[in-house]
Amino acid sequence: MKRIIYIIATLAVLAACNKNFDPKIYGVLTEQNFPGSESDFESLVMSCYIPYTNTWTYSLYASEGNQHPWYIPAGGVLKQFDTTSDVEAPWINGVWNVNQRQLSEANFSMCRYYPRSPLDDNRPNHYPKTREVTRFTSVIGTIQSSDKLPEEKKNALLAEARLLRGLHMYNLLHVYGPVPLIVNPDDVENTEALCNAVRPSLDEISQWIYDDFSFAVAYMPESQTARSRFTRDFARVCLMRHCLNEGYHCDGWYDKALEMYSELNTGKYRLFKTGSNPYKDMFREANDFNCEIIAAISCDPSSTGNLKEGSMNPFAMLAMPNNAAKKDDLGNPTPFAIAGPGWGMTFNLAPKFYDSFEAGDLRRESIITSYYTTSGEWWGPAEIGRKSEWDGYVPYKYPAETATAPCFGNDFPLARWADVLLMFAEAQVRKNGAAPSDEAVAAVNEVRARAGLGPLASSKTASAEAFLDALLDERGHELWFEGLRKIDLIRFNQYARRVRKTKGVIPTHQYMPIPDYAVNEAAEKGKKLEQEYSREGWDADKAAASL
Repeated sequence: MKRIIYIIATLAVLAACNKNFDPKIYGVLTEQNFPGSESDFESLVMSCYIPYTNTWTYSLYASEGNQHPWYIPAGGVLKQFDTTSDVEAPWINGVWNVNQRQLSEANFSMCRYYPRSPLDDNRPNHYPKTREVTRFTSVIGTIQSSDKLPEEKKNALLAEARLLRGLHMYNLLHVYGPVPLIVNPDDVENTEALCNAVRPSLDEISQWIYDDFSFAVAYMPESQTARSRFTRDFARVCLMRHCLNEGYHCDGWYDKALEMYSELNTGKYRLFKTGSNPYKDMFREANDFNCEIIAAISCDPSSTGNLKEGSMNPFAMLAMPNNAAKKDDLGNPTPFAIAGPGWGMTFNLAPKFYDSFEAGDLRRESIITSYYTTSGEWWGPAEIGRKSEWDGYVPYKYPAETATAPCFGNDFPLARWADVLLMFAEAQVRKNGAAPSDEAVAAVNEVRARAGLGPLASSKTASAEAFLDALLDERGHELWFEGLRKIDLIRFNQYARRVRKTKGVIPTHQYMPIPDYAVNEAAEKGKKLEQEYSREGWDADKAAASL
């Protein structure tokens, strides 16, 4: 396999990180002249950020076609982990492509037919990103083998590249289950390794991700001059999440999750509590990178989503109904007054999920349960399922505040202190296997208090089982449409049951099947790539959901 040469002229895309990165244009690149300087190596690492910029699509390999970045709502983590969870209701009406509708039904049967290079949002195929892991591994190998960098700088760049690779692997794991990956730089040009297209074990891929995140925790910069470059604290959150997910089969990982909490709990972060409804206000543009935000995709309202422009947040356009009026029947401005109608609610919030909130929960105020239409009607709960494209409520967490449709400037949060508090409480209970400590209960109650709620009832803290069940509710109410829900449900062995409760259907699979083309290519190499994967407990979860 010919060694990869990175054409850094494409790094004009890194203006997409809030215009904080300057592109570097080279002439003819060879292994002899690039990378040659410290700034060259930094540019090389920056190429690994491309899948983490909020543009409509990107392409690292022309032969693979366009890919969705991980955090773009059109096909990224929101569609993978929220649309397919108990948060969103199945689409009933409208003109949605059958592939999109089935995702909202937690029906993954069609995923096996996804083509290698989808050019639309209807079939968000992330499997080609397995090849991008190889590219990141090559970057890591280039840095590791260099004698042109001071040791401290080398480790910092390696840490950044490994965090990005680890996050790539983490997301792939939670879309497909374990997938074949190249993580050893010596294997980048090893034909035998490249052809070994079989699933690794869950323990193996979990360790690869753990090792990358751990290295990042050890050597990442504590701060960055550019907002959209990740920091050591984000690495700590990533490792904490991963250890919480996989601690049931990896010894000592709950302890590591608690260690990450201790390193984060220095007073640097706290819950955002400004305004009459702090939860609602936290996601407004004026409060980007507030005291609660550990990491976020920094978005620019002037962007159009072009690969060479700033990151943007089109969530509002994908959540607002396409017949939403700017003024109501009394002439008052509606929540849609600035931007007008959306594109027909790619995202909605399941009414039964909404009903699970406690009375007085301030987090519900970011959900619109009725609206005035451009045809002069009020649509509310009674119209769901009877009116075109009104399949559930409007999740207005990231509101349109500027007339810059379809792109808005709300930052997309990747890690918040509220999530860390809830993970701390969960990790402590899972480690001890007993009723929660006062400290764990206090962490959850702090999040509840910000939402205008009282402490958890004593019945919900009397045992580990009762507390974890309440904690899963709390995570759903706090973190909806932040790209975490399906991962949480699987960790709690509640995916089938919770989806059945709010959608009325049982998911066809726990994870998305690997596309046929990849399975067939593996067979041509004499390898058996298992198309479907599920964790232990999935059969019991489905059986309980069917009762």
